Amino acid sequence: MQTHLAPEFQNTPDGREAEAILRKCVHCGFCTATCPTYQLLGDELDGPRGRIYLIKQMLEGDVPTRETQLHLDRCLTCRNCETTCPSGVEYGHLLDIGRKVVDAKVARPPAERRLRGVLRMGLSSPLFGPAMRLGQSVRGMLPPSLRAKVPVPQKAGAWPKRTHARKVLLLEGCVQPSMAPNINRATARVLDAAGIQTLRPRGQGCCGAVRFHLNDQAGALSQMRRNIDAWWPHIESGEVDTIVMNASGCGAAVKDYAHALRDDERYAVKAERVSALTRDLSELLPEIAQALAGKVEAKSGAVVFHPPCTLQHGQQLRGGVEQHMRALGFDLRPAPAESHLCCGSAGTYSVLQPELSTQLRDRKLGHLLGERVSDHPSAILSANIGCITHLQSGTDVPVRHWVELLDESISPG
Repeated sequence: MQTHLAPEFQNTPDGREAEAILRKCVHCGFCTATCPTYQLLGDELDGPRGRIYLIKQMLEGDVPTRETQLHLDRCLTCRNCETTCPSGVEYGHLLDIGRKVVDAKVARPPAERRLRGVLRMGLSSPLFGPAMRLGQSVRGMLPPSLRAKVPVPQKAGAWPKRTHARKVLLLEGCVQPSMAPNINRATARVLDAAGIQTLRPRGQGCCGAVRFHLNDQAGALSQMRRNIDAWWPHIESGEVDTIVMNASGCGAAVKDYAHALRDDERYAVKAERVSALTRDLSELLPEIAQALAGKVEAKSGAVVFHPPCTLQHGQQLRGGVEQHMRALGFDLRPAPAESHLCCGSAGTYSVLQPELSTQLRDRKLGHLLGERVSDHPSAILSANIGCITHLQSGTDVPVRHWVELLDESISPG
C-alpha cells in the first residue's frame, strides 16, 4: 500500500514503522473474514482493512474525528487478522500507533476519560487486591453487571517448598493473584512435581499490557523496565533459564518487550534477552507431561478448551495444550466451531465495550457448551485470566485454567 506521510510523521520512529507496515498490506480483505467486530457489525471500518485505511489517512495528514476514534476503540486487538494475513502485516503494532495519534488529536468525553483512567491506574495498583476482597465480601449485593466482574473467592492451596536444580521465574500478574490465586499456586505445584522450582522475584508487577492498550505507553514502558530490573539479577547470574507466563495476555506482552523497548539505550539489550527467555506455560507442557507420566489420575468427564487470542494469535501457539493434556489421559475436546474467534474479554474491552463484548461471549459459549444441557462439558478450560473471568460471567459451567485441572489430578507423592 503506497503511503505519503505528512511532514509531522516523516523521519519519526512511529512514522517509519507505520510506513513499513502499510507497505506490506495489499488490501486483499482476507482479514475481514476472521475479524470478530466485522462479523458482528458488517462495517468495513470495523474490520482490519478499514482501520488500516483510517490510520493511513491520519498519517497522511487527514484530521481524525471522534468517529475515527470509535472505530479504532472497537478493535479487540485479538490479532486474528495477523494469523490470516498472507502478507505478514503487523496490524497490532500499527493499531498502537494509530491509537496514539488519534488520542493526541481527538478529546474524549469526560466520563470516558475518567473510566479509562480508573482502569489504567486501578488494575495495576496495590489497592486492587483489597478492593477485590471487599467486592467479594459484598458480592451478593452488587448489581449484576458489577457482580460479573467479581469472581467467587477461591481457595488457593499451598506454595511448594522443595528446591530443585532447575529454576524458573514466574510473573504473577496484576489482577490474577486477587481474582484467581490458585492459578499461580497450581502452576508452582505442577512445576514442582516435574522437578522445576518456581521463583517469584520481588519488585515485579503488571506486564504493562493494560496501560499500553489504553494508550498510556509511557506508563507501560515504566512497568516493563521495572519487571526487567526485578528479573535481571536472576538472568544475569544464570540462576534461571526461563520466564514462565501462565496468563497468555502477559506472555504476548512480555514477548514483545524487545519491540517496545528497542529504542531504549539502557534497556534494549536486556528487553531482547527477556523476550527470548519468555515462555507460555503450555510451552513447558511437553517436558512436564514426560516428567509426570504415570503420576496423573485424569479426572473423569469431558472438558472443552478455549484458546485465548493472545495464545493462538499473539504468540502463535496452537494445539499444544490439547495434545499434551490428552496424552496425560484427559478427555479434552477442542471447541467445535469458531475456536479462532475472540471471546470478547480482550483486557479492558469487556468494560469499555460491554455490548459487543457480551455478544461475543455468548456466541463463544454457544459453541463451547453445545445446544443441549446434556452436551455440556464438566468444565471449560482456558489459559488467560481475562477469558476465564469473562466466560464464567455467562455460564454456571466452571471455567478454569488448564493447569488447575492438571494440578489436582497429580497423584499424591
